[in-house]
Amino acid sequence: MLNWIWLGLILAAVALGGVNGTLGEVTEDAFEMAALAVKIAIGLAGIMALWLGVMRLAERSGLVTILARLLRPLMRRLFPDVPPDHPAMGSMLMNIAANMLGLANAATPLGLRAMKDLERLNPRPGVATNAMCTFLAVNTSSVQLIPASAIAILAAAGSSRPTAIVGTAFLATLCSTVAGIASVKLLQRLPLFRLPPVPAAGTGPAAGGAETDRDDDTASPVEDAGPPPAPLTLAGRAILAAAAGFFLGLVLQQLFWPAQSTGDASLFIRAVNTVSLLAVPFLLAFFPLYAHLRKVPVYEEFTEGAKEGFQVAVRIIPFLAAILVAIGMFRSAGGIDLIARGLGPLLDAIRFPSELLPMVVMRPLSGSGTMGVFTELVSTHGPDHILSRMAATIFGSTETTFYVVTVYFGSVAIRKTRHAIAAGLLADLTGVIAAIIICRIVFG
Repeated sequence: MLNWIWLGLILAAVALGGVNGTLGEVTEDAFEMAALAVKIAIGLAGIMALWLGVMRLAERSGLVTILARLLRPLMRRLFPDVPPDHPAMGSMLMNIAANMLGLANAATPLGLRAMKDLERLNPRPGVATNAMCTFLAVNTSSVQLIPASAIAILAAAGSSRPTAIVGTAFLATLCSTVAGIASVKLLQRLPLFRLPPVPAAGTGPAAGGAETDRDDDTASPVEDAGPPPAPLTLAGRAILAAAAGFFLGLVLQQLFWPAQSTGDASLFIRAVNTVSLLAVPFLLAFFPLYAHLRKVPVYEEFTEGAKEGFQVAVRIIPFLAAILVAIGMFRSAGGIDLIARGLGPLLDAIRFPSELLPMVVMRPLSGSGTMGVFTELVSTHGPDHILSRMAATIFGSTETTFYVVTVYFGSVAIRKTRHAIAAGLLADLTGVIAAIIICRIVFG
């Protein structure tokens, strides 16, 4: 599917550019997007090094196993092809949790780590497994507890209640998540998306899910398991309790006695700000401390995990360049505006606000482009207008599906994405429809 989409975007961009006389802009955007792909990948390398190092400590100390064990019943239903104790379960859980909390700088590296773990179970290199497609569907439609970016834009525009969209975004993402999971499970059964037979010459695992035997940096975690962590002593438990008490004190201080004046901010707004402020420092402190208390050599293990960050960042450059060039060319040629104008009358007939269409079309393609359209819409209609709140809810309950698919699958050289894109787009469409309906009910 991605082959046809990519080729269609390129050909449509050239054709529209020729008709509209914008071939110069199309060419310029092609080179700019290619350069942007490298900048994004290099910028991602440092962040990935940090979070992959922290994730390595979580694995070595047994935290990932504990987390996976707690949610094993749910994860086994979602990912029946993944062994319950495989590191992929913990990686996926960490990614989903980061997405729910709006920690975008942590969610992407953790998601890439999850894809690497899932690739270890893949007997068909280059072809997305059912578990990979399900993970992408859950990732692109993940329930959003705090749509931090949308709230920040509304607040910066002077909204009287920027957090009013928290409830609508939560409900809309519930709908999109259900739709994403249902569609990915149904589509994988269709003959068009059915998995091909396992190559006879392959050395990968059978369908049961044994580890693969590879010579690259995705070597089996069984072979790379290392010595088990030492049991947590009574003194260690006391130190962890003291650390938890310290962070609890910081939470209470931010909620009730903030260092900076928050004016008339409600308790809920302060709670949102507290989570945004303390979530990452807590993870960065707690994981290494817990690992150290279990006798894990934290510096050595952190650097061992961090060195994977640059390797993954370089690996995704070709895939990222391909999709960004196609999207940039199509946008500069006027393709998105043409779609918006063409669908306008139909959307008016079904009471879909035509003002939201450019943002809806842009959303699966570009996060920065969507933010620009959203910001412009808020400045035009005002931050408390129902259209602005609809747009904020859409922004907080959908995802840049093509970007996520490209980066995640590109990190493990998956070229046949099967039904992942279709499921992600269906989840996005459901989130958009749900956002508009819910906002009409809540905001009138």
